[in-house]
Amino acid sequence: MSSEELRPQKRGRKIAMTPDEIDTFLGTERTCRVATNGPDGPHATPLWFVWHDGKLWLSSLTRSRRWADLQGDPRIGVVIDAGVEYQELRGVELSGTAEVVGEAPRTGAEEPGLVQPELLFARKYLGGDQMFHDGRHGWLRVTPDKITSWDFRKLG
Repeated sequence: MSSEELRPQKRGRKIAMTPDEIDTFLGTERTCRVATNGPDGPHATPLWFVWHDGKLWLSSLTRSRRWADLQGDPRIGVVIDAGVEYQELRGVELSGTAEVVGEAPRTGAEEPGLVQPELLFARKYLGGDQMFHDGRHGWLRVTPDKITSWDFRKLG
């Protein structure tokens, strides 16, 4: 993730995560909350994800409201957070654009751009190196234009 490519975080610099901390956090957390905007207004849903090469990869049902919303308006907001007590709270908020990568829905056709995201997803959620394709999900690649992070543990 290149800091030149993203708008800098202005507020909360004292508790902001470093790029390496963001990479580690997004590599280990399991659930994000995705916000889209459609004809009926905002829509927020939890979803599994992987973080690879400065992009957030979402495996989404292609017949979902989220998918339909993003086809009409590719702007997206995503929050990944953790912690229970105030002094443990940490997270990452990103906004950007989502685009479909590969076949949709995905049945497993060869797609070089999905090799690494699918391997990461399989290891993170399926317990192995083999991605399962059900013919109902497709891949969305989110390219962030802004990332904001916080780690209240830095407050001491």
